[in-house]
Amino acid sequence: MGEKVVAGAFDLSDRQAYRTKLNQCLEGLGRLLTEQRFDRPRNMMGLEIELNLAGSDGMPRMMNQEVLQRIASRDFQTELGMFNLEVNVVPHRLGGRVFDQLSEELRTGLAYAHRKAGEVDAGIVMIGILPTLGEHDVVSANLSDVDRYTLLNDQMAAARGEEFALDIEGVEHLVCSSPSIAPESACTSVQLHLQVTPSRFADVWNAAQAIASVQIALGANAPFLFGKELWRESRPPLFQQATDVRPPELANQGVRPRTWFGERWITSAQELFKENLRYFPPLLPICDEEEPLRVLDEGGVPALAELVLHNGTVYRWNRPVYDVADGVPHLRVENRVLPAGPTVTDVIANAAFYYGLVRALAEESRPVWSKLPFEAAAENFTEACRHGVEAELLWPRPGGRSGGLTRIPAVQLVREELLPLAAAGLDAWHIEPADRDRYLGVIEERCKRRVNGASWQVATYHRALEAGLGRDAALAATTRRYAELMHAGEPLHTWPVGFPAP
Repeated sequence: MGEKVVAGAFDLSDRQAYRTKLNQCLEGLGRLLTEQRFDRPRNMMGLEIELNLAGSDGMPRMMNQEVLQRIASRDFQTELGMFNLEVNVVPHRLGGRVFDQLSEELRTGLAYAHRKAGEVDAGIVMIGILPTLGEHDVVSANLSDVDRYTLLNDQMAAARGEEFALDIEGVEHLVCSSPSIAPESACTSVQLHLQVTPSRFADVWNAAQAIASVQIALGANAPFLFGKELWRESRPPLFQQATDVRPPELANQGVRPRTWFGERWITSAQELFKENLRYFPPLLPICDEEEPLRVLDEGGVPALAELVLHNGTVYRWNRPVYDVADGVPHLRVENRVLPAGPTVTDVIANAAFYYGLVRALAEESRPVWSKLPFEAAAENFTEACRHGVEAELLWPRPGGRSGGLTRIPAVQLVREELLPLAAAGLDAWHIEPADRDRYLGVIEERCKRRVNGASWQVATYHRALEAGLGRDAALAATTRRYAELMHAGEPLHTWPVGFPAP
């Protein structure tokens, strides 16, 4: 495997062998499900945050290797761009004071990383897209020096056969192109993992899909890209276009993009893995030596390496994950909707809202997805990305029959219907009431004040323009002020717009 990753050369037999192994893995997954080999309920959650490196001037710093050497912790890893890092929090059991524990761990880890980055005039910034990034920053030369990134870039560029086209029309209109997938590195996200049993997987995934739009409306934090003001959450259109290996002709035929919301509610986890094999050609046809069906025949648990690798190159906003821990297989829903930031408190509040709400929705006798067409959920997602906290969403009328939808402001929906559900869900996880109230209170305050990270960035940027700064200087000033408030740690809804008086 390692030699092929380094060489980056695949022939026809590699792809045929990989496809064969993928189908064996899918059969193996089916057997594991049929034989009920999966882990029992453990209420386990995990958290990953992608980060940006920026200097005291607010500009990106292409030095993640130097910073990682100084941090010297396995909790921090490279990400796609040289101005990116990722921090991984060890899995925790949902319950008790877990959110306060997570908050303290993240604060401590990020403060340490920020100090170490400061030794080379860099700093940690949690934000969906760094406002000061330019087109010249997201080029192949600034991809992290990691073989898998180089190989993935080469394979995706070859599959597309022409430059990746970016065309995002929001407040302003961005049109540009790139010969590589490097623009994807502009997107820095939060990934929330929830381990679920096979019987619960579909309900949790459907619930997560139904509320993806609400997560974006409350948490949007990426209104700028390459100096232009676009959507309130510009990551999804950017990510889709920067990873779109379809030339226009295939897109016109309805071939699905690799960054995908999906197209239907599901009844089992296996459906998603099957779709990934059916619709998406392999990008990295690297075969492991394991024979998954033989491992199963011998009573073992296969790693299903090819299935896991392929699954990682299909960028669903809620992704199915197969993994093995301590010799026991398990399934997770990986929620990839949220942008990073603004503060640790905001990240944990977003997590508390998500875990509480999916628990409550997944346990409803007549779940929301039985009343909400999937097409409406997808439309809601786009609406929330475009308009953020001002979004209006389609939602089933309370007590209404299937098909009875109403359009409701996202903040009203959250305050009147979803926050009480999230609180009930956190109670079901046995979260301490103080934790529950503190972090859901942050969500409620954002709704009351109709603010999120994107609205603060935009308002502060326009204050800078009104003060006479040019576009680039205003974006840099906004980034510096954002970083200052982010590290101060008070939640976003308390941030004053603009800049302190000199």
